[in-house]
Amino acid sequence: MTDIQFGRLTDLPLREAWKHEAHDFTPWLAENIDHLSEVIGVPLELTGTEVAVESFSADILARNPEDDTVVLIENQLEITDHTHLGQILTYLAGLNAQTVVWIAPEFRQPHRTSIRWLNEHTADGFSFFAVKARVVRIGDSPYAPIFEVVEKPDDWERALTQKKREAATSGDANTETRIAFWTHYANRHPKAAQDGIKPRKAWNSYFSMAGSSILISVWVGEKTAGIYVRGNWGEDKFSARDILGEKATTIAESLEAQFTPDNSKGHLMWERLPVSYLDENNWDAITDWMEERRLAYVAAIKDALDLNE
Repeated sequence: MTDIQFGRLTDLPLREAWKHEAHDFTPWLAENIDHLSEVIGVPLELTGTEVAVESFSADILARNPEDDTVVLIENQLEITDHTHLGQILTYLAGLNAQTVVWIAPEFRQPHRTSIRWLNEHTADGFSFFAVKARVVRIGDSPYAPIFEVVEKPDDWERALTQKKREAATSGDANTETRIAFWTHYANRHPKAAQDGIKPRKAWNSYFSMAGSSILISVWVGEKTAGIYVRGNWGEDKFSARDILGEKATTIAESLEAQFTPDNSKGHLMWERLPVSYLDENNWDAITDWMEERRLAYVAAIKDALDLNE
């Protein structure tokens, strides 16, 4: 008989893996947000960490690329408390979030009840998750993080299955072309891929700056492609204009971009390229232009806000 060695799976305090919530756990979760995405069944794109809301800071802000809604993620390294519940409700209003994910190693029963109540009584479109975080290891093995959903919206699995079915069958005649285009962009420009360009059905892709208060979007249309700078989502749509202030005019002039500070959607400055992505022969020219302009916008904004390292 083969002599097989077995180890014992051990649960560890979260603080053994992450000493500090803001300095260790939040940055790790931001870099590994795909782990959380898989567990809750919601696609997540990071837009910012430690995002200011009045006198508080929301741990992580993400975006659901399927519907452009805001996802708020609040995490703790200890058992849940009333302070974090109150902060979550403050952030929910201040950030116009529609999905809230509360992560902790243990949830007090009143807090689980609160999450359940919110799922039952808020308007359609809002979703609240309580996610238990664990860290395990066998012997001296590397730490292994585990997320377990302990509270979620009613019929979430059924709704998720329906969404996946609709996503698989929905789209338009050019959906596959867009996926191929963004794939081409990522392959041709590794820096863009590193910053978040990846295969997607959407017409645009966003890059965040200044804690997600400034968003740079590259996009494609049937006849044109383009780039624009906008503020955050929801009520904070003018955040880019507010942060850049008078410097916005100078930036737009230096980039030779159109300047629209009062745009109703919060689009502060923009450019267009009159070339269609539907012709594959144009892909090199479009992606080269997009990346050159994207990097120019990033550099100009960094210079204006003195964000350069």
